[in-house]
Amino acid sequence: MPKERKLLLVKILLTLAALEFFGPALRDANESHLTNATWPGHARLHMMWFIAYFIASGILNVYLIWFRRTPVLENLYLTFGWQTGNLIAFWAAAILAPLYGGAVIDGQYHTEIFGINENYVAFTALGLLIAGAFAYFHWMVVPAFRGKGD
Repeated sequence: MPKERKLLLVKILLTLAALEFFGPALRDANESHLTNATWPGHARLHMMWFIAYFIASGILNVYLIWFRRTPVLENLYLTFGWQTGNLIAFWAAAILAPLYGGAVIDGQYHTEIFGINENYVAFTALGLLIAGAFAYFHWMVVPAFRGKGD
């Protein structure tokens, strides 16, 4: 496969992964989180901050993937790092939830997929997508562009 097609595949995979940045805006900008009357106003402010940050992160990831021309490989490494940071933050929040009284499942707004909380399914799939795309990028695409393969 020509190196340009390899790069295109990685860009498409990274774009699919970047869609997760828009998930909280779609899922949490309602009475389950942002406008939840039982939450203190300060908690809702933090939720809006989180949503705005995620929307900005999604837009900036798409910009780095498709529109910022140089240096392309470094832009994609940055995007992989940014998206991996998102995964680490989710899993840290989920693992540490018992320490701060948090919960991954609320029983009202989340669903299960094959008996598993949708968040666990989505973030596991996202992690596998990013890990697979990174491995392909790092070992197949980067060497082709740096004259060590293809």
